[in-house]
Amino acid sequence: MIGQGSVLATPDILRLHAGVEVRRTSAAEAFAAVRAAAARLAEALRREGVAPDDVTTVELSLGPEYANYPEVAAYRAVQGVEVVVRDLSRADHVIDTVAGVGEEARLNGVAFERSDPAGALAEARVRAFRDAAAKAAQYAELAGRPLGRVTEVSEDLSAGPPRPMARMAANFAADSEASISPGRQSLTVTVRLGYDFA
Repeated sequence: MIGQGSVLATPDILRLHAGVEVRRTSAAEAFAAVRAAAARLAEALRREGVAPDDVTTVELSLGPEYANYPEVAAYRAVQGVEVVVRDLSRADHVIDTVAGVGEEARLNGVAFERSDPAGALAEARVRAFRDAAAKAAQYAELAGRPLGRVTEVSEDLSAGPPRPMARMAANFAADSEASISPGRQSLTVTVRLGYDFA
């Protein structure tokens, strides 16, 4: 028997996907320029209080761009990073810091998550188990058979996209200029129970 349980939890971590991008007339120039821009970005994030362990390089690319193939118009170099922001009240400042690196800066999206989803998942498991058990009991009653012991339990976890909240999270309330809201995330457990009939 399959049951589902969901819990809404407020994310407390922001993953910012950002980076730098340049175009130059030669591959060597483009690569040198993007590495220099990436170094400026890393230093700016460090000054903003982002720990080095919370900045991960996730992209490094270099290649030609064509005006009329095979004529190369420029060489494009990109270095992308994932930045973990652990204090959401600082999220806007970190984003402004990336943008302040200059025209090379790129912002490619954000994702929110719970740093410790264990408590929410435990509650979702309780709800999923009760849902499956209630269904099993109903089917046993419909079949005119007493329900026996549980013989099998398996689960599947999923996290839904953040849902907007009617109000911003409490740690944003004090900052009327905040533009980033974590919303709430649905953590869902699907459980499959196997039963014996008595």
